[in-house]
Formats: sequence, C-alpha cells, structure tokens
Amino acid sequence: MTESPDQPQQQPQPAAPGRISRLLTKTGQQIKARSLPVWWPVPVCALLGTMCGVSYGVLKTPQYAATSYAVAVPAKGTEPNAALGYAQAYGRITTSDSTLAYARVAAGVPPKALRTQVSTQTSPDSPMIAITGTAAKPAAAADIANAVAEAVLVSSNHISKNTGVKLLVFSRAIAPAEPVSPSVPLSAAVGGSTGGLIGGLALLVRPRRPRRTASVPAPSTANANANANANANAERELV
Repeated sequence: MTESPDQPQQQPQPAAPGRISRLLTKTGQQIKARSLPVWWPVPVCALLGTMCGVSYGVLKTPQYAATSYAVAVPAKGTEPNAALGYAQAYGRITTSDSTLAYARVAAGVPPKALRTQVSTQTSPDSPMIAITGTAAKPAAAADIANAVAEAVLVSSNHISKNTGVKLLVFSRAIAPAEPVSPSVPLSAAVGGSTGGLIGGLALLVRPRRPRRTASVPAPSTANANANANANANAERELV
C-alpha cells in the first residue's frame, strides 16, 4: 500500500537541549582529561621559549665589538706602581663627557649614543686599558674604539709632565669578522631551556589534585538486623 499524499508525515522529535549540553560537556571533560597529561606545561613552555628565541635571533640586529688597548708607561725616575694607579684613573675617565665630546668627531657618533657603545676594562695587576666599541657594523665598532682611545691619549698626555706617566697605544682595534650577539641556534637553545624551566616551575607550584578515595557502601538493613539477632542469641547462650 502507498501512503496518500494528504496523510500527514510524522516529524522527528527534537532531542532535549539539556541532555545534549550535558553530554557534550561530559565528553569534552573526558577528552581533556585523557589527552592532557600532568606534565603538559613543560613541553608547551619549552616550545614557546624556542619560538621566542628563534624570533629574537632572526629579528635582532647583529652587534660587532672591537677592542683597542692602551698602556700607561712611567717616565724616567717615576715609580712603576704609579703607572698602575694612573691606568686605573684613565680607565675611569674614558667614558667622561670631555673624552666622548672629543671622540665624537672621529667616531661619527653623538656623545649620548657613544656613551652606550663604549666600555672599558682595567686590571689591578697590569697598567693596561681595554677600550671596546660596539656597533651594528664591524668598521664602525673599530672606529669607535680607536677614537675613544685617541681621545684618552690626548687628554692624559697633556699632563704627563706633571704625573710622570705617559699613555701609549698598545694595539689599535680592527674590524671584527664575526658578531658578538647570539646566533639563531644559540637563541633558540636559550629560549627553549628558559621555557622548559618556567614550565617545570609552574608544574611544581600549581595546586595538586585531591586524591580519590573509594567509598565504602553502608550496610543494608537486612544485614544489620541479622547481625543484631546473632549478637542477641550469643548473649542468651552465654547467660
């Protein structure tokens, strides 16, 4: 038999929205509990740290460093220890305003920016001064170091007759071949290690999940009555 076209067709009953939402919530919780292990912060943070390190290594402008050396030489009749003391003093005035103002012309850098691109090192055992210049180009780094060293030599030798110590250039700076800034692999390794360490710390300080204890079912009424009757019979037998 074929159904007549006038006979109404039965429409499917829509599912209850509350049941579907509860089912989806329960399923999502089960998937989350099964797919995410307890130690998931460690690899995630390590991966994010590696990505940050690679981005830093790629986007960061390479920095080059060149070093010029000057040595303090005592004049005839001056104690050798005096040269060591003046070397320490000249090392402190290397980044002074007067020295940088004199060196800015040869370095081609304003004094304010030149202050951030020059560093000095002195030794308590040697009258040697190391003047290091940093820049984005190798030749610029060497020019900065040599210009500042020349400025210190000029200012110190003006008073060499009074101090009895003369400053001489021991070694001029040359353009470096490789940058001193970290490479991309090194930045990635540092970022990954830092991220893994942060993930481990987060794993240690996070609140622990409460332990689940198995619930002991309460004794049924029938068992309780049977135990009570057994106890009563035992007492009567003893009496």
